[in-house]
Amino acid sequence: MGIKAVIDRIVDEEHAVLLVGEKETEKIIPVSHLPEGAEEGTWLTVECDGDSILSIELNQTETNNTRGRIKSKMELLRHRSKRRDK
Repeated sequence: MGIKAVIDRIVDEEHAVLLVGEKETEKIIPVSHLPEGAEEGTWLTVECDGDSILSIELNQTETNNTRGRIKSKMELLRHRSKRRDK
């Protein structure tokens, strides 16, 4: 069974920093090991063996859910801001 991970950031266009599992353990991997279409904020499912990552797959469902929550929060903040401006 895989563990959820998110791409926290990409450094120098060569390394990706993943936050893995509930403890958000940082793992740094080459960008070339990421699945096609992966970018900062993309959720993944990873298989680990100790400190090594054995496999990485896109977790499109988690990515879509997270982006949807962020979009809703941003819309709420914009709405509140407009009310204050009146």
